[in-house]
Amino acid sequence: MVQIQNSMEEAQKNANPQAQKEAQVKSALDRIKYKFIIMSGKGGVGKTSTTVNLSLALAELGHKVGVMDVDLHGPDVPRMLGLSGMLDVGDNRKLNPISYDKNLSVVSIESLTPTKDEAIIWRGPVKYSAIQQFIADVEWGDLDYLLIDAPPGTGDEPLTVAQIIPDAKAIIVTTPQEVSLADVRKSINFCKTVKMEIFGLIENMSGFACPHCQSVIDLFGSGGGEKTAISAHIPFLGKIPFDQEMVTCGDAGVSFHKLHKDSPVSSGFSAVAKKMEALL
Repeated sequence: MVQIQNSMEEAQKNANPQAQKEAQVKSALDRIKYKFIIMSGKGGVGKTSTTVNLSLALAELGHKVGVMDVDLHGPDVPRMLGLSGMLDVGDNRKLNPISYDKNLSVVSIESLTPTKDEAIIWRGPVKYSAIQQFIADVEWGDLDYLLIDAPPGTGDEPLTVAQIIPDAKAIIVTTPQEVSLADVRKSINFCKTVKMEIFGLIENMSGFACPHCQSVIDLFGSGGGEKTAISAHIPFLGKIPFDQEMVTCGDAGVSFHKLHKDSPVSSGFSAVAKKMEALL
């Protein structure tokens, strides 16, 4: 009887492409220990650079890390890591992520388009399908961490991640000034609405050390992110200072974290990575 029931369920899955896709998604996610969506309430706060450098810091600690770039209209992760080329298909007919090194691999829509400047003009249902395929049709393998770089705001992409990956946790990135913090509060309310756990908040661009006199200048203020985290009763993961070399490295496709390993920025990301280990 059990065998007949299993056969019927299998036949139903094969007859229903969506059910089959959902089963593939679950199978892939079961091999990933921790899933995080990196969010921001507004653009320009360094969300993607935070995703990239945090993934490098976690990989440096010996973890197997994947980065899934679901910023479909502005996919910058491959460029920031200096990755190029298209995704190839493995023997199991699944896409292989682009490997940065033995511990870090990346999937982005940019690695599926023949020209890097091609505009992605998609609406909600197509975005849902694409993000679902980023999991189901990609050979992620066994990962310790999957970091998902989402576009700013609370639109289709973060909502899709919340629906497809129910155990994903949110890491919210902000800068210290009040206009950013107001948008962060919207991200916090979004997570509460979709019942997504907020793992913590990172305050980016928190202070700038003058390269000449080394005195710290608060370009965007300081401490606002930490105060917001305390008032919202969510963990504060740390502060990352501003460094003008971050822009230079990002434009050149060079890893800031590897090139400036002893900088305050790299130390900040390493501290956040170790705090994540401790909290988990």
